[in-house]
Order: sequence, then C-alpha cells, then structure tokens
Amino acid sequence: MLANGDNQRNLARFNFLDPASRRFYPDWELFRDMAVAILRREAGRDPHDKGLHDLIGELSTRSEDFRTRWGAHNVRRHGTGTKRFRHSAVGDLTFAYESLDLAAEPGLSMTIYTAEPGSPSEEGLRLLASLAATENADQAVRR
Repeated sequence: MLANGDNQRNLARFNFLDPASRRFYPDWELFRDMAVAILRREAGRDPHDKGLHDLIGELSTRSEDFRTRWGAHNVRRHGTGTKRFRHSAVGDLTFAYESLDLAAEPGLSMTIYTAEPGSPSEEGLRLLASLAATENADQAVRR
C-alpha cells in the first residue's frame, strides 16, 4: 500500500504523493506536518545526507503542499503521543506510540505502537492478525 512500482517505501512520499494517504490517515493534515517536521530534524542532524536531499528535492518539485510546509521551518521530535489510522479491512484504529533511540545505532529509532486493552483498536489488531494468518496459510497451501 505504501509503494507503487516507481516508489520506494517511504512515508513522506506516501503522505504527499499518494492520494491513498488521505484515506489511511484520519488526521491527514497532522501527519503531513509531522512528516515535514521529522524531515527537517533529520536534515539538521545530517546536513550532508544525499538521499535526504534528493527526497526533499523530489517532494518540493512534486508537491506544492510540501513546499509550503517545508518553508515554515517547523522542527520537532515526535517521541510520544497518539496516532489514528484507517485500515480498509478493519476501519479506524487508535494507538499510543513511543519512539526510542537505539544507542547502538546512532540516528536510528524504534517506534512502538500499542492499542488500549479491550478497545475497538485492539479488536481490530486481532482481526488483522487473523486475516494475515489465514492469508499466509492459503499461500502455503498453494505452494
């Protein structure tokens, strides 16, 4: 879902270049702001990262909305909070998240998402796990 034939899996590209992102993120505008703020932070952390420069250039030329947000110079670390997603099979999901920097790998972090116990989001995750297990079993039988 996050990539097409010409696109690497990249959330910033998905947010600004793929119309499906509007359906996937109920808080679409917030996710766009967050994506730009994270890119801005990374650009400050490693100003010589060619891949990052290329991504920013691509988004700047292909999305007027990205250009406007990039020009605002918003920098922020999104380390904890709540995010909402809309999955085509199970509907709306709400997760608490926390990002942890990996001391052994400077510049890398891991983000952990959790659903409130007993919530519709937890039930949605269980349903997704069941769907994935069924799909994997079906693929194994076809081999």
